[in-house]
Amino acid sequence: MSGFMPYSRQEISDADVAAVAEALRASHLTQGPLVERFEADLARFVGARFAVVFNSGTAALHAAYAAAGIGPGTSVLTTPITFVATANASLYLGGSVRFADVEPDSAQMDPDAADDQSDKSIKVLAPVHFGGEVAGIEALAAVAEARHWTIVEDASHALGATYRTSDGVEHQVGACDHSAICCFSFHAVKQITTGEGGAATTNDEALYRRMKRFRTHGITRDASELTANDGPWYYEQHELGYNYRLTDVQCALGRSQLARYPGWLAARRQVAAWYEERFASVADIEPLRRPQWSRGAHHLFVLRVPPTRRRAIYDELLRRGIGANVHYIPVYHQPFYQRGGFPKTVRPGAEEYYRSALTIPLFPAMTEDQVDQVVAGVVAGLGGRAG
Repeated sequence: MSGFMPYSRQEISDADVAAVAEALRASHLTQGPLVERFEADLARFVGARFAVVFNSGTAALHAAYAAAGIGPGTSVLTTPITFVATANASLYLGGSVRFADVEPDSAQMDPDAADDQSDKSIKVLAPVHFGGEVAGIEALAAVAEARHWTIVEDASHALGATYRTSDGVEHQVGACDHSAICCFSFHAVKQITTGEGGAATTNDEALYRRMKRFRTHGITRDASELTANDGPWYYEQHELGYNYRLTDVQCALGRSQLARYPGWLAARRQVAAWYEERFASVADIEPLRRPQWSRGAHHLFVLRVPPTRRRAIYDELLRRGIGANVHYIPVYHQPFYQRGGFPKTVRPGAEEYYRSALTIPLFPAMTEDQVDQVVAGVVAGLGGRAG
């Protein structure tokens, strides 16, 4: 095998380069027309009324939690099997975070664990569509409705994913059919990239307007929101916001990537199908369970391996020039959260998942031969016959 095979990577085409070059030659590098065009493209793609783009997925979560009313005395309930940003964004606002356990064979939030909460400070439920598969959003929405919680979906892994509800209806992640806000990430290894970037979609105009202000220092120029108007130059700061803008150059890249994404999504699903076919005959190795309602976006391909062999498999893959990773260390294991009083064994499902999880390569340009190379490396690391 020539070269190193990463666990994921971006796909940049000549069309992407041309779109960025054109944006660099335009009159606006930032706060120009490509921002609204990318937002319109994205809203249309997921089927939502509104989209707001940000300079990171973390910023999108921060804005979404703020719009949903998180602050001192309130909490976000999320999963410990996620990147730390899902939890951290509540702390940025002076809020707290609580963790609901996951189902260890899928790494998705357990709706029963979410329902088993007595903490009155919880205001937002933030399920994570882990790996690109859809969490049990229908059941979670029922829990949230009964508890008067607002749902903010962390769909950083799930652009393009769909799910079927019990009435047989197919829903697009990002359409916000079972949530108030849905957040995405456009980091380099996500399904589409703007280098760094993110977005939040919603069908609620008030939430949309608040997130737009939050992105730009809390400032508005919208005449319908102004308390006075001294002239065309006039603006007002209505709340404390941040500089979370995405540039026109990045939006040019995002638009170009989004236009080609359906083909990449099909390629990701093909790679996942190859893996599932091959690992079906490998003892002691199980791909994560895909919920029956989910048609995933396959951001990650995670195996459950014997905990005593995980490091050996990881090392064998690395020896063969194949990248692997572990997604994720439970958030409450982090020293920062430990100092906040979270015990390391606070959620048994998360602990069981973490002990056995190993992420193997998946990206649209992967070939069937590369899939076979990864499978052979896993089998060799497991202690079987090397391929």
